[in-house]
Amino acid sequence: MAQLNGYLDPLIMGNEAEQLQASLREKIVGQDDAIAQIVDIYQTYLAGMSSPGRPIGNLLFLGPTGTGKTRLVEATAESLAGDAAAVTKIDCAEFQHSHEIAKLIGSPPGYVGHRETRPALSQQVLNQHYTGKFNLSFVLFDEIEKASDALWNLLLGILDKATLTLGDNSKVNFSTTMIFMTSNLGAAEMESLLRPKIGFAASEMERQSRTGRLETGLAARISEIGAAAARRKFTPEFMNRIDKLLVFRPLGECELRRILEIELQLLHRRIQKLDPERIFVLSLTDGAKDQLLLEGTDVKYGARMLKRTIERMLVHPLCNLMASKQLYAGDIVCVDYNRNMNSMVFVKEGTGFVATSAAVS
Repeated sequence: MAQLNGYLDPLIMGNEAEQLQASLREKIVGQDDAIAQIVDIYQTYLAGMSSPGRPIGNLLFLGPTGTGKTRLVEATAESLAGDAAAVTKIDCAEFQHSHEIAKLIGSPPGYVGHRETRPALSQQVLNQHYTGKFNLSFVLFDEIEKASDALWNLLLGILDKATLTLGDNSKVNFSTTMIFMTSNLGAAEMESLLRPKIGFAASEMERQSRTGRLETGLAARISEIGAAAARRKFTPEFMNRIDKLLVFRPLGECELRRILEIELQLLHRRIQKLDPERIFVLSLTDGAKDQLLLEGTDVKYGARMLKRTIERMLVHPLCNLMASKQLYAGDIVCVDYNRNMNSMVFVKEGTGFVATSAAVS
């Protein structure tokens, strides 16, 4: 029998919200505040308490490049819809002129290309990933500051009334949509404030003194810079329609190392998906990992270059080893970095390993 009297704990989340939080924390490093805001919005949606006649959430992500803004949107779609492609992504750099809005809403009747222009934000596009149990859409306006005023004005109606009128006068309903906007506004000022306090390439003394978290005052200053830059760029009408303005903090060495481990685990999964007769074991020394971090991360670009660095320094050489028949199924390969040679060194340490237990360490 349910307890009739007693204190209630509003901090306890439902199972679905807890699962979303756990999934996002596995995928996203160093942005717990942003994750918490998305989980709160999702919990409100699940409870049926979202504001009527508005999108489920209007979120503006600010911060330097390479801090995980776009990745968080993709991770949300992966966690909830099972596929990062469930995000309808609008690259705002393609809408720097007012006439390009036709690519979003379609040309009105009577204009050239009316029937040929398929709007990028139709109801069909929003609903394409709906299932019997999951009816939630994700729309990302990437680098919103690069768009023309025409796009910002178009967004006013979407953010406030969850409605968009297309060129043929049909309506698109955004009431079950999470709308994300990303921007690098204020990033240059943030970088100048932080340099050289963050990043893997900071001095040895700075690295030893860091705890992996920005000081409270510095984090607050970064948030102030981002919010001020947004207010300078966008009109008050636009800013008033945003539910959450989140400034992503730059990543320090501690976070960058965790991201590297996540990327190496993704590489492990790629190896595991090979044909059974080709699966091998890959191991990296600390020296190899340090070099990947050194070449794949910095203050300006964060972790953005890390994927490309892993492809260049690990994946491509491994593919050459496989193609030249130097690497066979069950082989154990250790990768180290040789400073004298200024390159990664691949050494076969064993063979005959059981393919199903292959791993990246």
